[in-house]
Amino acid sequence: DSDFLDLVEEAHLTFEGKSDGEIAFGVLKGFLDVRYGTRDGSACAEFSWQGHDEDDPSCGRGWPTIGTAGRLVGHFYIHNGDDSAFVCERG
Repeated sequence: DSDFLDLVEEAHLTFEGKSDGEIAFGVLKGFLDVRYGTRDGSACAEFSWQGHDEDDPSCGRGWPTIGTAGRLVGHFYIHNGDDSAFVCERG
């Protein structure tokens, strides 16, 4: 639901430079530590993240690969919490 995804700011997954980035959706915002490689023969970015979910400190991990039509397709995990598949389109 895009109303939830964009609750605080526009939902995004951003990769910056060789190892940094940011994720935000709903009330979660985190900063990424990224490593680039391959997964099942496709280019992949694997990341850990640390930030806040609402006002609570939170962390986790995730990964995207390049899917059809240039979309990023991956999975996002909150440590000791929820996880979800996701699809991102270039903004």
